[in-house]
Amino acid sequence: MAFPKIGNIAPAFTLLDQNGEKVSLKQFRDNSNVVLYFYPKAMTPGCTVQACGIRDSKKALKKANTVVLGVSPDPYPRLGRFIEKHDLNFTLLSDEDHAITEKYGCWNLKKFMGREFMGVVRTTFIIGKDGRLKHVMNKFKTKSHHDDLLALITELGL
Repeated sequence: MAFPKIGNIAPAFTLLDQNGEKVSLKQFRDNSNVVLYFYPKAMTPGCTVQACGIRDSKKALKKANTVVLGVSPDPYPRLGRFIEKHDLNFTLLSDEDHAITEKYGCWNLKKFMGREFMGVVRTTFIIGKDGRLKHVMNKFKTKSHHDDLLALITELGL
């Protein structure tokens, strides 16, 4: 699957957050930039490192008028436990049927320990206040994701 094209309006969605409440991309339009990141599974080592890095970057993200939305195929109660366990300070969204993950081109064939399976390919999208896709990050280390993200937001002038 291909990612949405940079410069186009980001694909719309409405998903349940960690509290079971509906969150739509359009509610941030004209108000905030959005970092939309797709990750495989809450409470796993790589996903925890990535989420905690974002958590610790809250002040810089707020200064850049940017909100973060994390998306995984986890059911929303698990997302609530992930937030509580690691004191996360941003919204997590449940995409159990991976329809939105597919729409963004992040549901692909993966290989791990000689096994092939379909799953979430860790990817981050930066979306401007105008709702347009500004950048796609698909090659990064979970440990430095937040630093790379902040550098890109600055570079893009958001």
